[in-house]
Amino acid sequence: MEVKRGVFYGVSVGPGDPELLTLKALRVLEACSVIAAPQTGSGDTLAMDIVRQAVSLEGKPLLPLPFTMAQDPALRQEAHQRAAWEIENFLAAGRDVAMLNLGDVSIYATYGYLQKLLKARGYQTEMIPGVSSFCAAAARLGVDLVQGDEPLHLIPGHSGPVEEALALPGTKVLMKSGRQFPKAVRALERAGLAERASLVRNCGLPDEAVFHGASQFPEAPGYFATIIVKG
Repeated sequence: MEVKRGVFYGVSVGPGDPELLTLKALRVLEACSVIAAPQTGSGDTLAMDIVRQAVSLEGKPLLPLPFTMAQDPALRQEAHQRAAWEIENFLAAGRDVAMLNLGDVSIYATYGYLQKLLKARGYQTEMIPGVSSFCAAAARLGVDLVQGDEPLHLIPGHSGPVEEALALPGTKVLMKSGRQFPKAVRALERAGLAERASLVRNCGLPDEAVFHGASQFPEAPGYFATIIVKG
């Protein structure tokens, strides 16, 4: 008798505050028998820490997935393949796997890479939406992102033509600047937007901090820093 294959869920956990988990996310996490989450080089699983504050994971296998931040596409692909194989072991045995993703699972999420690999191998996948980091940051700042016919631009601050994107009309959101944060700040200065920019660091986490104007920005705000420039 053929074993029914498990489903691979991508579950959004929001940017940090466990109260921002949706009811659907909680239901899926309670139902899935295996919980996976990205793991940093230091061994931390931030998404897992957030979820533990909202739902019991007792008795469920917890699968940390180490990923590389290297720019080499081959190294990234190797990490994705390795993680997909680990997850497939459970799916092939008929166990549903929920992979936790900070923010919303459709925005710069590692889940998308694994989803593509596992769908190609015939597995069913499902994405559970959630609160994005930039929406939570806007709420923390007390500002609306756009009104009327204003456009909204999401800009990866670590690569690409940042200055060209900053010249676009509407509100700009710079995410994932990482080590290129000083470069992103210089781009804001050259565009004349430095003092119109606000930054929220670690939104929803205990060490959350807000900065108004690039002159007040910390030198190294860390990976979870979101810059919002009103249009």
